[in-house]
Amino acid sequence: MTHIENSMEIFKLLNGSNCRECNEQTCLAFAVAVFKKKKPINACPYLEKEVIVRYGGAVEKPNTVDEYKAEAIEELKQKISLIDLSKAAKRLGARFSNNKLTIKIFGKEFSIDTKGNLSSEVHINAYMVVPALNYILNGTGKSPSGDWITFRELTGGPSRYAHFQQRCEKPLKRIADTYTDLFKDMLEIFDGKKIVSHIDSDISIVLYPLPLFPVMVCYWKPEDGLDSSLHIYFDSMSDGNLDIESNYTLNEGVALMFEKIAFRHGA
Repeated sequence: MTHIENSMEIFKLLNGSNCRECNEQTCLAFAVAVFKKKKPINACPYLEKEVIVRYGGAVEKPNTVDEYKAEAIEELKQKISLIDLSKAAKRLGARFSNNKLTIKIFGKEFSIDTKGNLSSEVHINAYMVVPALNYILNGTGKSPSGDWITFRELTGGPSRYAHFQQRCEKPLKRIADTYTDLFKDMLEIFDGKKIVSHIDSDISIVLYPLPLFPVMVCYWKPEDGLDSSLHIYFDSMSDGNLDIESNYTLNEGVALMFEKIAFRHGA
């Protein structure tokens, strides 16, 4: 465990975004709180695992993050209980029967009834539920165009792009580098489709975390002394079906999900 000499040592590890997700006003204030042992270093949601371990923090995120998502889910369920789910189903091209609206998450059925009760064919974590409920509430039902753009090109994307790279693309790249079955799992377990894209990557796989919200994962293998690379792309109609915060949350959840799978298989 690395000994912390001063608060600036911690501050230099942070991304400087002053996002306040640690409940401090600034990154500098958070660094001071960590140095004074008033907060654990893992209260910052954007630090990499290696940094957290090096400075003696637990890798798991603090309970406040889980509590926040639980509160968000309850609020969204309350909002859904107040809308006409049959109309929402028509808007999204979803199925409505027995007072339940049903969509597919990675090819598996996910339902919510008129009272806000959830059911699913498989376990769906909070990182998936929050975007799914926002999709049901606010999705326009626009069909994908087939034109792929980066996260930075989405509405609100530029201000979140550095976080997106740190929490979504970089972790998935690390997994792809060490877990050889990652893309096989995407195809066989998560109902992905391998495609030939205009983006000149070695592997391109399209996933459907939500019915009208495809994402394309592109991976370039290391060669000729160059490091590997991985980027996630979105359909140009994505803004109409999912807001930028829900998009970020969903992709962070995807990265965490594959991290757990890789860990279980010893990668």
